[in-house]
Amino acid sequence: MRKILRTAAVLSALLASSSWADGRLLATGGASSIEGAAGGGITPWAVLSGYGERGEWGADVFATRVETGDYRLDVAGVGVAFDNRIELSYARQRFDLGTLARDLNLPENSLSQDVFGLKVRLFGDLIYDQLPQVSLGIQHKRQKDFLIPSLIGAQRSEDSEAYLTASRLLLGGAFGYNLLINGGVRYSRANELGLLGFGGDRRDRHSLLKEGSLAVLFNPHWALGIEYREKPDNLSFAGESDWADVFVGYFPTKNLALVLAYARLGEIATLDNQDGVYLSVQGSF
Repeated sequence: MRKILRTAAVLSALLASSSWADGRLLATGGASSIEGAAGGGITPWAVLSGYGERGEWGADVFATRVETGDYRLDVAGVGVAFDNRIELSYARQRFDLGTLARDLNLPENSLSQDVFGLKVRLFGDLIYDQLPQVSLGIQHKRQKDFLIPSLIGAQRSEDSEAYLTASRLLLGGAFGYNLLINGGVRYSRANELGLLGFGGDRRDRHSLLKEGSLAVLFNPHWALGIEYREKPDNLSFAGESDWADVFVGYFPTKNLALVLAYARLGEIATLDNQDGVYLSVQGSF
């Protein structure tokens, strides 16, 4: 994690001194999801990293922490986009097992994985086209600590998944305030994002899963919204709950975004009521 943050800091300095463009409106780049793609916190949007338009570059670097009391998730990563058409992203996730590791005397107290992402804008535009912006994404996930997932029934340590998402910003669409609507579907068999491996003893097939978000932009700097993400249920070891959150986003400039959320994550690895706080800091260029 420290190596990723140092790399992100170096990249941030390089990008800040470059001539990369910022053609899009403030806050329309969203934040960085916990898997690295541009958008919301737990779900991606159809937008791409940074603020570049056609013929321009854009990029994000970010760090995120989610605390539930029993568990902690730390994520850091980077996304780079070109031509407002294609995005490449990378995220490293580290999941601290906390209470579970102590109670069960587990052989490891954390799990981690790498997430490599590709997103392509297929058609439309967030604001200016008659059609919403629609993007197709692919993520390859590689679990780095597979001993515990294998013991609870996970079938593989790495896998790929795809998602299709559509986003639209309605100017004045919420009683005069701008309204962001996002919806998508994901084709995945990842257990808890992949941190508990992929596939399971109960089910070892990809599932079609719904996700989406809604946000009101009260002015160019502040946004309030909700997110929802459906999850698969592949392991008999424990149920897997759908995720939801309520978030506040602050965008003081195009170079900085802060997101604070209250997340309801349900059951994770046998422990119920995993509600907690989500905080993300992002630099955009």
